[in-house]
Amino acid sequence: QLQLVESGGGLVQPGGSLRLSCTGSEFTLDYSAVGWFRQAPGKEREGVSCISSTDDSTYYTASVKGRFTISRDSANNTVYLQMNSLKPEDTAVYYCAAKDPIKPILCAVAPYRYVKVWGQGTLVTVSS
Repeated sequence: QLQLVESGGGLVQPGGSLRLSCTGSEFTLDYSAVGWFRQAPGKEREGVSCISSTDDSTYYTASVKGRFTISRDSANNTVYLQMNSLKPEDTAVYYCAAKDPIKPILCAVAPYRYVKVWGQGTLVTVSS
């Protein structure tokens, strides 16, 4: 059974950092575009960042550009989201998803399309 296991969420003060991890179980992530998505209470799920399966090209939504970095570690079958300079508006449940080998921008702007499997979600709370 395909699974994605997420970790790394928690409570952090504004300006702080967290690193989220998304690890594939029973399949390799190398042949998937992988994205991070978030959903705040009462809001739609939005694409935060995606990384290509072919050339590791990336896409970031405007609100996180320059603060978040997505990366792939093939040896550990894991995709990371490094989040720096966190703001209260970054508070949400963060989900990773493995998708078909599509371009990063398509991966991000259509959260529910081309999905192979979702992670279980991890809560990120940015508050003083």
